[in-house]
Amino acid sequence: MSSSSSFTELGPEVPAPPPPLIGALLRIPFETVRDRMLTGLHERGFTDLVAAHLDVFQYPGPENQRPIELATQTRMSKQALNYLLGQLEQLGYLSRETDDSDQRSKRIRLSPRGRAATTAIREIVQEVEADWEQQLGHRPFGQLRELLGQLHAIAARPNHSA
Repeated sequence: MSSSSSFTELGPEVPAPPPPLIGALLRIPFETVRDRMLTGLHERGFTDLVAAHLDVFQYPGPENQRPIELATQTRMSKQALNYLLGQLEQLGYLSRETDDSDQRSKRIRLSPRGRAATTAIREIVQEVEADWEQQLGHRPFGQLRELLGQLHAIAARPNHSA
């Protein structure tokens, strides 16, 4: 009789996972950028921002957009976006003002604090890019940026899956 329990016996070897597909190859760097953005914002004094707020500030930013436009851009429900907008408004990053061209609608306006956070986010991402350029080399990083720009243009087209 064996003294080893069935829990400690080694079973068949688990095969190594296949190489990552494009989604994973894009996701990991994206998550790294988001983590660095939030850490950098906190280091710069924007300690009241949480990860969910980053979606509101994502490029090109919320300035002068209607909430419904921003909800579509961020792929959020109107309710979820309005919740985040309410938080950011209470924290002093933005306001929702009546749209001059349509009194029934609102437009998002960044406050000076909101503009400062947007500037900080851009600086942080530029720092990430500089770090990656140093690690990859100038030419390979330039090629990466060029290819990602092309991929962005393809993916941003209507019916890009066709």
